[in-house]
Amino acid sequence: MVYVEAVSDEHDTPLERFNALAEKIKASHENVDLDAVRKAFEFANAAHLGQTRASGEPYVFHVISVAEILLSLNLDTPSLMAALLHDVVEDTDISLEELAEKFGQEVTILVDSVTKMKAFANLKSNLHESIKKEGLKAENLRKLLLAMAEDVRVVMIKLADRLHNMRTLGSLSPHKQKIIATETAEIYAPLANRLGIWQLKWELEDLAFRYLDEANYKKIARFLAERKVDRDKYIAEVVQVIQDNLAENHIEGEVTGRSKHIYSIWKKMQRKNLGFHQLYDLRAVRIHVEQLKDCYHALGVVHTIWRHIPYEFDDYIATPKENNYQSIHTAVVGPHGKTLEIQIRTYEMHRHAEYGVAAHWRYKEGGKQSGHYDQKIAWLRQLLDWKDEEKDAGDFIDRFKSEVFQDRVYVMTPKGEIIDMPQGATALDFAFYVHTEVGARCRGAKVNGKMVPLTYELKSGEQVHILTTQNGSPSRDWLNPQLGFLKTSRARAKVRHWFKQQNHDQNLLAGREILEKELHRLGITNISHEKLANHFHFEKTEHLFTAIGRGEMTHGQIAATIQELGGHGQTEATPIEEPIQQTIELLPQGSGDITIYGVDNVLTQIAQCCKPVPGDAIIGFITKHRGITIHRSDCHNIQHALEENSDRITEVEWNHEVNQCYSVTIELIAMDRQGLLRDITAILANLEINVLGTNTSTNKSDYSARMRLSLEIAGIAQLSRALNRISQLPNVIEVYRIND
Repeated sequence: MVYVEAVSDEHDTPLERFNALAEKIKASHENVDLDAVRKAFEFANAAHLGQTRASGEPYVFHVISVAEILLSLNLDTPSLMAALLHDVVEDTDISLEELAEKFGQEVTILVDSVTKMKAFANLKSNLHESIKKEGLKAENLRKLLLAMAEDVRVVMIKLADRLHNMRTLGSLSPHKQKIIATETAEIYAPLANRLGIWQLKWELEDLAFRYLDEANYKKIARFLAERKVDRDKYIAEVVQVIQDNLAENHIEGEVTGRSKHIYSIWKKMQRKNLGFHQLYDLRAVRIHVEQLKDCYHALGVVHTIWRHIPYEFDDYIATPKENNYQSIHTAVVGPHGKTLEIQIRTYEMHRHAEYGVAAHWRYKEGGKQSGHYDQKIAWLRQLLDWKDEEKDAGDFIDRFKSEVFQDRVYVMTPKGEIIDMPQGATALDFAFYVHTEVGARCRGAKVNGKMVPLTYELKSGEQVHILTTQNGSPSRDWLNPQLGFLKTSRARAKVRHWFKQQNHDQNLLAGREILEKELHRLGITNISHEKLANHFHFEKTEHLFTAIGRGEMTHGQIAATIQELGGHGQTEATPIEEPIQQTIELLPQGSGDITIYGVDNVLTQIAQCCKPVPGDAIIGFITKHRGITIHRSDCHNIQHALEENSDRITEVEWNHEVNQCYSVTIELIAMDRQGLLRDITAILANLEINVLGTNTSTNKSDYSARMRLSLEIAGIAQLSRALNRISQLPNVIEVYRIND
């Protein structure tokens, strides 16, 4: 389908535009109160009088168009009124109070909520910047979700508003076109998909694609146009064959050709690395039947007529998509040996596929219940239950984004229940999605009957069986993002919540152990617990230990803080004396990674005895001919120099932006096994850490192995990630940094 820029007729007037809308209401929407809608139009027309859009047309044309889109979705009278009025409060002098007095609370709340949805676009920008710059707090987001969950018409009005803006985007500058199209592709189209409103989703995606990749959009549109006559003729032949065979088998149904959407064609070309002419589903038909059983009966008829193409079959009736989309998709070798895609669904499934939550209002006036509606917004209501689990604004917003915007995977429990999770979720994430207790007691997982590690990333269609122990509890390692156990905010929140409920003394001891173990691993000996506690604004070190023990602080935060404090740590260095300073100024400039207090242009070099890296507390030793040698503050050589050559000691620190790589040595103790060194080097390669050399030895009496590896790293944080991942390898007993 090719979308044409919406252009108004120069003779159109707002009244003529509205009268066209009124005729549509009279023709097929008898449940809509036309007098109330007309009253809203007259009010909006007066309020927006004199206002024009970038195209030059009267502004009120926009709100009429939004109402027309909602009418095509069969929405109710208050929705249409709110569509006509949705910009009067923001763009005119009309207040909410005036609106409520004139049109009542229901319409006013809809208008107010649509205005507040402008904050929704901020969710796709940088998380922390959104919180700081835009003032987007977790409580504000909860209020927005509450408005959306209590009355999802708010979202639908906003989606219709965005759709018309996209239809008229050609009037704006190319820069604004890109911004709005990107926002549409990343926010509004996924939201329409999550609510199951495919009629809006497809058009939003195609229009966004048109402005984000105009060349490919036009190329595919041209291909579709060139083949349209032949394709229509072919589809007509196919439709007749299927209809005849359905009639012979006493199946009542309707067969139609199905238009393909440009963006979906492009996505399939990219996903399957195919050219346009290699795609089989440009020729597609859809079969509508009355009853569920007829879907499978019709499928059998189709597969009897033509040969089915292996691996091109999806039963979304048995396993619906996350937005409760239901249909059978199959592909066959049709007439003349051409591939053909066929979708089979009931009329009710089709209504819900096209209109999503909007289908609810088709039945609302008649008093029927729509179970599909409740299912489609269940995920939205569920978000509101997180408020007790997620106290941090960043965590809450991150979790919301993962539920709405990320691609999804669909996996099954052993009983066949479908679990909908963000893409990248692990087997351990799955355990917590099933139930908190299942996650807490999880000790293993099977995927399709085979044992997998808890870090295994799940794929759609897999069946997952969680192995539990009777009295298990979560491991604090699960909260370490570098180990990859948990990828979803939901599961991490549940683990943190579990630890918060545990005994204070237990958390304190565990936190102290975790911190000291991390300092030992990194070879850090001169950063005090008190300094770390002060940095995190804890009054006592015990509070720091407890926070770590509860899982409120990660290894990554600790490593990053060590790196920050290490660059500013105070030493007992003797102040530089004037004669020394004069000598230094004559030396050539160093690398720029080190700052020398009081002087510039100094040659510096890293001491090979302790090999400091960014993040270590450091101190400088003034040599006679080689400038200043940089040592770790706890280096045994520098401690000796403090006693005998204190006048040659100077204060130094790391610059904030260090790009250089530094050499460190780590030692590993493990029970020897085949492939151990290979696994270690694979981890280092994934972290982009260069291995300068290795030295291994094996004790055959107890089968233990000791390895030393010289690595090239960028800083303490990268070293921490490497040590954590290596420590998780099978047979590894301990791994830590050492001085040569």
